Amino acid sequence: MRHRLLTLGIWRARAPVPVLSRVRYHSTDGAVKDMAAGPLAGIRVLDLTRILAGPYCTMLLGDLGAQVIKVEHPTRGDDTRTWGPPFKLYEHPLTGTDRGPLYKDPPSFPGESAYYLCVNRNKQSIAIDMKADEGRRILVDLARHSDVLVENYVPGKLAQYGLSYEDLREVNPRLVYASITGYGSTGPYSGRAGYDVIIEAEAGLMHITGEEDGGPVKVGVAVTDIMTGLYVHGAIMAALISRASTGRGQHLDASLLQTQVSMLANIGSNYLIGGMEAQRWGTRHASIAPYQVFATSDGSICIGAGNNKQFASLCHRLQQPGLPDDPRFRTNADRVKNRAQLVSIINQTLSVMTTEEVLALLEGCGLPYGPVNNVAQTFAHPQVLARRVVREIEHPFAGKINVVGPAVEYSESGVGVRLPPPMLGQHTELVLRSVLGYNDQQVERAVSGGGATIYNYK
Repeated sequence: MRHRLLTLGIWRARAPVPVLSRVRYHSTDGAVKDMAAGPLAGIRVLDLTRILAGPYCTMLLGDLGAQVIKVEHPTRGDDTRTWGPPFKLYEHPLTGTDRGPLYKDPPSFPGESAYYLCVNRNKQSIAIDMKADEGRRILVDLARHSDVLVENYVPGKLAQYGLSYEDLREVNPRLVYASITGYGSTGPYSGRAGYDVIIEAEAGLMHITGEEDGGPVKVGVAVTDIMTGLYVHGAIMAALISRASTGRGQHLDASLLQTQVSMLANIGSNYLIGGMEAQRWGTRHASIAPYQVFATSDGSICIGAGNNKQFASLCHRLQQPGLPDDPRFRTNADRVKNRAQLVSIINQTLSVMTTEEVLALLEGCGLPYGPVNNVAQTFAHPQVLARRVVREIEHPFAGKINVVGPAVEYSESGVGVRLPPPMLGQHTELVLRSVLGYNDQQVERAVSGGGATIYNYK
C-alpha cells in the first residue's frame, strides 16, 4: 500500500495546527494522519476540463481521495495558468539536469496564478495533444483504466477525436462520463460556448442582483460555474453508487444554464406559481423586514429579524420598546408594507454608531447579524481561524502557498489537501508508466509521435 501511494505521488498530511493546516511531502512525526484513505480512494478520474466549473468539480473529487489526472495542452496548459496577476513567483529552479532528448525544458510562465491555484490541488497533470494519433491513443487507454471522465468541451468536439461517451463506453462500459457545457447537449443553443457572466445575464440572476434603482449587476464570484461544479460532483457520486448495483456507467449531461435556472429557487417559484416577475432589492428581502444591510459611522452591518420575537429583541437593543406594538410594525406583513419608515428609524440609531459598537450592542440578542467584511477581514475572522479553513501547502517550486481547504469536515474519512496544484505536465511520465504500464519504448513512441510531452522538472 505504501509503495502504491508513493507511486501515485500522494503526500501525507500532518495533523492540523492552529490557524493553518500545513501539508508537506512526508513526515516522520508520529502525529501524521494519512490523508490518502479518503472516501473516494481507489477511484480514478480523467479530467479533461479547464478554467473553473470543471476543475472545481474534479478538485472536490480529489479532496475526497480520488486520483485525478488533469489533461492539459502541452504548451499553454489550462487557460487560467496565465490569468493574473497575482502570481505566486517561483522560489526554486524549474529545470533539472539534462536527461536526454526525450525531456523538454518546462514552459515559461510568470509564476503560478492565484486563479489556477485555487481549484487544482490534489491533481496530477499530464501534457497530452489530443490532435495527435498518439495523444488520442493515450486518452483512450486512460479512459479504459478510469472510473470517471469529466469534460467541458462544446458538444460534439470530443466526438471528432473519438473521445465521446459513445466511443469510450465501448472500451469501458463502467465509465461515468460527465459533460459540462454552457447550454446542454441538445436544443437550439447547444452549440454555443457558455461563460458564467453570460449565463448570469441570460438565466435571470443578473436581473435580480443589484440595487432597486440601479442596473443589473453580476455576482462578485463566478457562482454559476461553482454551483455547476458542485452539481456535477454530486451527480458523479450518485452515478458511482448506481454503478455499484448495475455494473454500468452512464453519461451525465450538465449545463451552466440549467444550473442557474435551478438556482432561482423561490424567485423562480414565485413566477411559476404566482406569475410574479422578480425585481432587484439590493441587500433587502422582498418578503421580510428588517432584513438588509445598514450603514454605520465607519462601515456596514447586516441585520435580519425574520419573526416577531426577533424584531422585539432588536427593538429592545435599539432602545425602541414601543415599535413592536406600533400598528405599522406589529407583523412581518406590516413591516414589509411600511419598510421605508422602519428602515429610517433603525438608521437613525445605527448611523451614529461604529460597527464595533453595533456588534457589541447586539451580542447575545438572538437574531442574525454580522458586519460586512472585506476579504482580509474574512480570512482574519475568528471562526475562520478556529475552523482552520485556510491550509498551507508546500509547493515544490513556488514554496509555501495558502489555499481554502474543503468546506466539509468528516469525522471518519481522510479528506483534505494531499497534493499541491501541479505544474504543467509534471506527471506525464509517472502516469504513462504507473497507470498505463508503458515501458521505455512505449514512452518514447508517445513522445516522438507528438502525443505526450515530458518536461524536465528538477
